[in-house]
Formats: sequence, structure tokens, C-alpha cells
Amino acid sequence: MSRYLALVPAAGSGSRFGGPSPKQYLQLNNRPLMWHTLQVLSQVAAISRVVVVISPGDEWFDDFEWDLPKLSVLRVGGASRAESVRNGLQAMEAGEQDWVLVHDAARCCLSVAAVERLIATLADDAVGGLLALPVPDTVKRADGEGRISATVPRQGLWLAQTPQMFRAGLLAEALAAATVADITDEASAVEQYGHKPRLVEGDAQNFKVTYPRDLALARAILAARKE
Repeated sequence: MSRYLALVPAAGSGSRFGGPSPKQYLQLNNRPLMWHTLQVLSQVAAISRVVVVISPGDEWFDDFEWDLPKLSVLRVGGASRAESVRNGLQAMEAGEQDWVLVHDAARCCLSVAAVERLIATLADDAVGGLLALPVPDTVKRADGEGRISATVPRQGLWLAQTPQMFRAGLLAEALAAATVADITDEASAVEQYGHKPRLVEGDAQNFKVTYPRDLALARAILAARKE
């Protein structure tokens, strides 16, 4: 029987954030930001294991209490997201037919309901897919001077989110066949491998904390859920 496994690549340095430590370890409501991410995945009943992939030289993970029974850590992170996911897949020894849900460590406002919707929608899918949002706003293309060169029709455009859910065997093959520099997420690797992942509507609250100002929004969302 296929299992559902969560894999969270967290070997990045968070250079765009500019904090004193990688952003996944910054304090958010008295916990590391990444704890909130892992805690949601651990609450999903169908997920039997939550694996976080960190750098072999990570200096922060052991400083915190994670207290999540499904959690295990693998110190096999690479120089890129694709490399960390590829190393994590190999080290976690998932079966080829196991479903792997790859999720961004910095998407800490993920909801259990969104993950359950993803799993239910893709359970019998031949390829797999990802959470995503239809683009709600007018899209502009800029020229080299920062001026509008075109208005891009938004019909059919989606913003990719995570988790991105694929069979372990297919994902490993797709990542092995792809050029790492061309891979922005797992779905792009599967696309290059000749498949069409399914889009499952996500939630605007499932945004990626990228800049310091994003922490205030994350705090507000988590506080509202707690209340």
C-alpha cells in the first residue's frame, strides 16, 4: 500500500531575507518559523512521516525543541532546492509508488484542509500535481527600463504553491533527468520529463515568507487561527 510522505527542503541560507540566521529558524510566535510548517504537515492524518532536509553544516536545528512525533531530519541538503529534494528522496528510502509531498519550509501558513484537498484530488491521478492559485490581478511585462512593455492575458495563468505531490519513483526519475539550473520546483522537473501535473486550487494564506515584512502577515494569520 502506498504511503504519503512529506519532504521539506530546508538547506537554504535565506539570503534574500537578510536575517541573523536562515529564515526558517527566525522566531514566529515563540517558535521557529519552520516549526509551524512541520506542525501542520504532522497534523495531516494521511501523512505517516515528515522529513526535513537540512544542510550537513546546519548550526541551528539542534538548538530548538521540535516535539513533533512524525518528524525526522536528514542532513543531506544540497546547493539547490532540486539537489536537496533529490538527496532527500534517496536518503528517506521511499517506495517507488509512495506519494511524496514536497513543501516549502517558509510556507508556514499552510492549512491541514488544503493538504487534505490535495491528497483527495490526486489520490488516483496518474501523474500528481500541486496546490496553485489562479492569477487574480492584471499582469504586466516590463522592459529593461522598468516600463510596461505588454499586458499579459491572465486567463489560464496560475501561481504555483506547495505542497507538490508526486510518486517517489516518478519524481526521482524526473529530477535525475533534468538540468538542475532549469528546475524551479518539482512540477517543472515533471513537466520537462513529459508529464502534465494537475493544478489543485490552494489558498492565498499559503504564501511564502520571503522578506522581513512578510513575518507580520504570517503572525496575523497564525494568531487568527489560534483565536
